[in-house]
Amino acid sequence: MSATPIPRTLEMSLSGIREMSMIETPPEERLAIKSMISTFNESVIKKAVLSELDRGGQVFFVHNRVKDIYGMGDYLLRLVPQARLAIAHGQMAGRELEDVMLRFMDGAIDLLLATAIIGSGIDIPSANTIIINRADRMGLADLYQLKGRVGRGNQRAYAYFLLPPPDMLTEDARRRIEAIEELSYLGAGLRLAMKDLEIRGAGNLLGADQSGHIHAVGFEMYMEMLQQEVAALKGMPVKEVVEPSIDLGLSAYIPEEYIKDMSIRLSMYRRLSICHSDEEVNTLGEEMTDRFGVLPEPAVSLVDLIKLKVRARGLGIVSVSSMNGTAKVRFSPETPVKVEDLLNCENACRGSLSLHEEGFSIKGTWSSKAELVKSLKEIFAVLG
Repeated sequence: MSATPIPRTLEMSLSGIREMSMIETPPEERLAIKSMISTFNESVIKKAVLSELDRGGQVFFVHNRVKDIYGMGDYLLRLVPQARLAIAHGQMAGRELEDVMLRFMDGAIDLLLATAIIGSGIDIPSANTIIINRADRMGLADLYQLKGRVGRGNQRAYAYFLLPPPDMLTEDARRRIEAIEELSYLGAGLRLAMKDLEIRGAGNLLGADQSGHIHAVGFEMYMEMLQQEVAALKGMPVKEVVEPSIDLGLSAYIPEEYIKDMSIRLSMYRRLSICHSDEEVNTLGEEMTDRFGVLPEPAVSLVDLIKLKVRARGLGIVSVSSMNGTAKVRFSPETPVKVEDLLNCENACRGSLSLHEEGFSIKGTWSSKAELVKSLKEIFAVLG
């Protein structure tokens, strides 16, 4: 795998065609970069530059148009005349460009106005603010690469993404900006690459195209279809996954006041829905706690319910429902659960569990719905 998220290569790794290894541990003392989205605004730019200069740092300002970059330089000097500004772009003579970069590295320049050329591996620990103008014109990988130019030391870094008015943004540009804002925590690189894959398309596996169109069936469905086909070509048995329906009357959701941004909240729901193990669910719960604070009770219930659903999926359970103190579990015909396991479970439950043709029912005096979920998880653990 390359460091830059290339959709086709990533997709081949996710589907099992290529191997993939991940390094998610950040360097010691590394802090997550704080991302901020704004329309082009003088006060935002001025405050961002002066705040960085006041703490003795340096600033990148990315303006990816050589045609009017010198005009932007004049504008920035009028806005923050105290800043020592220099310009860098790919059309400059090599010696001149090298001189500018060396002066910036030596601290003789406070504000470097540059094109996206600075995305090429620059590592300057004292530069901890980057402002990217017209971020909507750049790809997700470009934005992530540029954002990585700051925060190279142990100081908090800031990335500002300047946009035109909302009505001028395309749908893909809006999704890219939302992704870069949402996935700003340390170790989010793979998820960002997967988001890039979803936006740009998975690519042509049998051709040279690096991006493609999978919107007709949706990203998750495409991945599932591809994984089944790869398994079939390898001669492996293709098992149809049963998606269980769970209705226990439990109040399980992510409150709006906990995650106020609707797009982030929906993303969390989606990520929970595709978890395949308790470890994945726990990791996502820890991420929400780290980003938004202690989980409220409805969110805790949602996490527990997803864990129950994960176990039910592995057992080939079609539905779990509860009514009047009785929980009913129905299996699919292809369930891996053996009759002997059900009989052993019936004996262990001492009369509270009764078998029927499609599955089993269990009666109890649970003090809460959470207790019911806990009991069902314990039974599913025995069966699994």
